[in-house]
Amino acid sequence: QKNSCVLPEDLKNFYLMTDGFQMTWSVKTDDTPMPLGSMVINSVSKLCRLGGSSMYTLPSAPTLADLEDDTDEEGNGDKPEKPHFDSRSLIFELDPCNGNGKVCLVYKHAEPVVSPDTEIWFLDRALYWHFLTKTFTAYYRLLITHLGLPQWQYAFTSYGVSPQAKQWFNMYKPITINTALLSEETDSFVNKLDPNKVFKSKNKTPVLKKKPPSQPQGSQKSHTSTTSAKTSSLAGNSSRK
Repeated sequence: QKNSCVLPEDLKNFYLMTDGFQMTWSVKTDDTPMPLGSMVINSVSKLCRLGGSSMYTLPSAPTLADLEDDTDEEGNGDKPEKPHFDSRSLIFELDPCNGNGKVCLVYKHAEPVVSPDTEIWFLDRALYWHFLTKTFTAYYRLLITHLGLPQWQYAFTSYGVSPQAKQWFNMYKPITINTALLSEETDSFVNKLDPNKVFKSKNKTPVLKKKPPSQPQGSQKSHTSTTSAKTSSLAGNSSRK
């Protein structure tokens, strides 16, 4: 009621179930737990609007609306229109990202009446916008899929995550950080193991026993004829004696 807008249906159902969400997990290095993953959805009371207050306490202090620049709004091709810090958009902080930026719920068309269509955008530390998803449900799935790893939102920017964060991605989400390689080479992560070769039965060659060489029949006949000739000659000699 304060901001004259209605929450999207999926986010409203989320807040009806639980007023915000926070989950952290750690890794143990040298038997010392070190905080690593962080998944946060701000509660309704912390769903603060961005761009409405000044950055400093001085009366003439600049606001985020003073940074508005329309020079890069046109000619982006298929890219969605970026949010505005002025009254044309309503921006609410969903996740402070541990100081690495802000994940925001954005109503891009707020004049003259706030449009019910919302999107989820990431605002980096240099105050550049990066589109994430069209619905809160899709963003929530991204949050769970990336395990809340540090700077995971920068994977959806043109400059990517830092080298330190990339090491954590290579350890816990290697396929996620190599999405470009996966899209270029579809077989890069496919197991190329051929089961026909692995489970192929090995036919053992039977060991043949060597048989003694068989003598031909002609040699056997000649052998018998010579023995009979010798016996007849011996018999003749004895009779002559």
